[in-house]
Amino acid sequence: MAKIDNIELGDFPLLLAPMEDVSDPPFRALCKENGADVVYTEFISSEGLIRDAAKSVIKLDIYEKERPVGIQIFGANLDSMLKTIEIVEKSNPDIIDINFGCPVKKVVSKGAGAGILKDIDLMVSLTEAMVKHTNLPITVKTRLGWDHDSIRIVEVAERLQDVGCKAISIHGRTRAQMYKGNADWKPIAAVKNNQRMHIPVFGNGDVTTPERAMEMRDEYGLDGAMIGRASIGYPWFFNEVKHFFKTGEHLAKPSIAERTKVARRHLQMAIDWKGERLGVVETRRHYTNYFKGIPHFKDYRLQMVTSDDPADVFKTFDEVEAKFGDALIPDIR
Repeated sequence: MAKIDNIELGDFPLLLAPMEDVSDPPFRALCKENGADVVYTEFISSEGLIRDAAKSVIKLDIYEKERPVGIQIFGANLDSMLKTIEIVEKSNPDIIDINFGCPVKKVVSKGAGAGILKDIDLMVSLTEAMVKHTNLPITVKTRLGWDHDSIRIVEVAERLQDVGCKAISIHGRTRAQMYKGNADWKPIAAVKNNQRMHIPVFGNGDVTTPERAMEMRDEYGLDGAMIGRASIGYPWFFNEVKHFFKTGEHLAKPSIAERTKVARRHLQMAIDWKGERLGVVETRRHYTNYFKGIPHFKDYRLQMVTSDDPADVFKTFDEVEAKFGDALIPDIR
């Protein structure tokens, strides 16, 4: 059984990765309903929280049905990160996760996210200070290293554990790779196989099929999988993996009617939470996967991603459901 501190997660838990403008409360709720064992918020800027920036503060919204839920924060300034913990604690999350892996230039240029991989001593001391500043479990998400020549993830993970980190999620790419090439899980397995490691080691990157999740579990021996891009517009992925683990067979794909129903619900929840404009705009990125594989779908997709009027988008959903009904898409993945 994998555990983060005293939080029991079961055998090989599946974690929803923190993703900017993706893992918001509506989407987290859908993933939780469909088998995600742990969900994380979008990553939140420590400086933004301290300034009380609206875009950062709203990301602190969490709900009981999501638990266990982690709030992920990023930053490189110790005072700011400690003040952020005090703000985050008021939302009562189960876990506080530190992002040491975001490769985006605007984050890295400030020494945060994957930028801190250039200064492992700072990475460790920052983690230690945060562990001492809260009773909530502190976890870390990071990458293999800054580039191929600076991969020290076995040492880094051990040092983070030694200062009180309760779990580590590792993306199998360096910062230099961004999201290009294939994720390398071998160094993550080396972390897990380090006899001094006793905290959970979760793998992240390229878990795109149930078979790949099983490979991460059985061949690489990791404690769980953090799922990112494979879940966007496809919250069913978590249950598909669990069904495959249990039976060795693929779960039947949701019909177009089911996809339309969930997409409709997703949009409505997004509007209810963040208002019409943001609700419509920020749900668009999901539609490609919600309706992936439907032939001759280009015109419908164009309507979904260009209209700013939610009534138009809902009308398009109705048209799709009326035309395709209960048809299945056998080759969605």
